[in-house]
Amino acid sequence: MVQAYGDGRFRISGESVTGSVVVWPDGWTAWPVADVTTLSADDLAPIRALAGTVDILLIGCGARFGPEPAGLRVAVKNVGMALEWMDTGAACRTYNVLVGEGRRIAAALIAV
Repeated sequence: MVQAYGDGRFRISGESVTGSVVVWPDGWTAWPVADVTTLSADDLAPIRALAGTVDILLIGCGARFGPEPAGLRVAVKNVGMALEWMDTGAACRTYNVLVGEGRRIAAALIAV
């Protein structure tokens, strides 16, 4: 569960994490993305590693909702996931609800 976010950090299942992260029900990993405008296909490597175990990928795009990068939805679909794009706060809340429902979910969260 994502218990808190802000000041460039997250608290995930009691652990304080600095910077952007990819979280899923069994773990998390650092995600070296600070701004969606620089998001590239290479940045999806931790997400591709979850292929077959995740149905929905939430991407928290930062403090404010903005347009998703061109081609991102197709790239995520190509690894077998549906993409939901929202600001980081909404992505944290939605992730927690869907994990609680037992959904196969992951969230790529840009630190705010």
